[in-house]
Amino acid sequence: MASYQDAANYQHEISLLGSTSALLGWDQETQMPSGAQAYRAEQLGYLTKLQHSMLIDEKHSEQLRSLAEDSSLSEIEQVNIKEWLKTTHRASAIPSELAVELTETSSHAMMAWQAARKENNFAEFSPWLQKTVSLKLREAEAVGWTEHGEPWDALADEFDPGMTAESVSRVFSPLRSELVTLLDELRGAPVQPDTSFLDQTLAVENQKPLVREFLQALGFNFDRGVMAISTHPFCSGFHPNDVRMTTRYDESNFSDAVTSAMHECGHALYEQGLPLDQAGTPAGAYNGLSIHESQSRLWENQVGRSKGFLEWALPQYKSAGLANTELNKAYSALNIAQPSLIRVEADETTYNLHIMVRFELERLMLNGELAVKDLPDAWNQQYRDYLGVTPPDDASGCLQDVHWSMGAMGYFPTYTLGNLYSAQFYASAKKSIGDLESQYAAGDFKPLLQWLRDNIHSKGRQLSPADLCKQVTGEELSADYLLDYLRNKLRPVYGLA
Repeated sequence: MASYQDAANYQHEISLLGSTSALLGWDQETQMPSGAQAYRAEQLGYLTKLQHSMLIDEKHSEQLRSLAEDSSLSEIEQVNIKEWLKTTHRASAIPSELAVELTETSSHAMMAWQAARKENNFAEFSPWLQKTVSLKLREAEAVGWTEHGEPWDALADEFDPGMTAESVSRVFSPLRSELVTLLDELRGAPVQPDTSFLDQTLAVENQKPLVREFLQALGFNFDRGVMAISTHPFCSGFHPNDVRMTTRYDESNFSDAVTSAMHECGHALYEQGLPLDQAGTPAGAYNGLSIHESQSRLWENQVGRSKGFLEWALPQYKSAGLANTELNKAYSALNIAQPSLIRVEADETTYNLHIMVRFELERLMLNGELAVKDLPDAWNQQYRDYLGVTPPDDASGCLQDVHWSMGAMGYFPTYTLGNLYSAQFYASAKKSIGDLESQYAAGDFKPLLQWLRDNIHSKGRQLSPADLCKQVTGEELSADYLLDYLRNKLRPVYGLA
């Protein structure tokens, strides 16, 4: 009889290899010297080769198949066996040399992207993106997709199981229509928000302690995690006791550091709240990227852009050196709905339109309907069509995101799905807890964090995202909560209530 503990020990070693690779990736984006790039790619490729060889071991796969028939296993053990089997099946479909090449290419491509973005030169990144698209197509073909699907589906399944281009399109089409309608309504509103609060400068050395104080108040444990600086803010969770996140600083755009840090803190709080006794197993892992994104967007938007949070934060902004800290002006400025160029700086209303552009363009590239060399022009046209703005250069256009350099195709829709989950979860939290904003105004974020710990973080991957949503909110995922949240907040800001 196969032993569950033997299988768990074997998978623990695979998890250690994965978290070590992730740690090297973190170092690459934060402090690795540029001269170490070739060696780092070799290191990551070697670890990928080791991990892949362990995943496709036939003896281990047979052990998992045997355990899948064992009815004496606990519910959590059954979850782990099911997820391990799925992972080994996917790995077995991908040739080892392809897995290694994907890892090594992403390592080189990320550095090429950083240089190209800095120099505003898409041509420098284009060959690496072309190679990435070709490799991801090979991965999709190896994994396969359903008869009426497409290559994008095979890649997306890794980030959110079951997500397909068709299912995403069904959600995006009506959502886009409602968001455009709301934007048109706000453009013609009698009141336009005063943005002078955001126009202030704040020295970077004053922003850093401010950000740290905010993150501590939200509940981030600096004994179990760190904050650093990177070109593109991100969060990596290697273990609940080792969570790394980054932000970036610009003295002429202080709010970018704060909102980015609060966004990544939402990810980090989720990682720190995963069940410690199941660390390294699926039952102790995050529940897909849409749920992960729901946590970051909830803290960034529902909390960070609320009047209660600002009532608590503005005295600290003033102490840090900001002169204009009038509550209503700050609240209006942070809740403006205005088309812009940069996704991570976009407001809540237009943000999802940025995601739709990326989703559609990567589908076109994978389906062979858009050549990589033509991406900048296609990107600019989509921005004109969807947001009414045109990027002046590639750095603020198709080079702004790190994801494609990482090979993360099929990833972007998780951001919008995360927005939908966050609004629905937050509505349930308010019903359960009561007046959250008065708690924020007093600097108390513990009740909300504990609710998230109890209802989402502690569940790991024990339920599917859809089942988790139904358990937490009593309903299936709906766009109504996000749309109601935006309308109820923005109409008063624009004098329409």
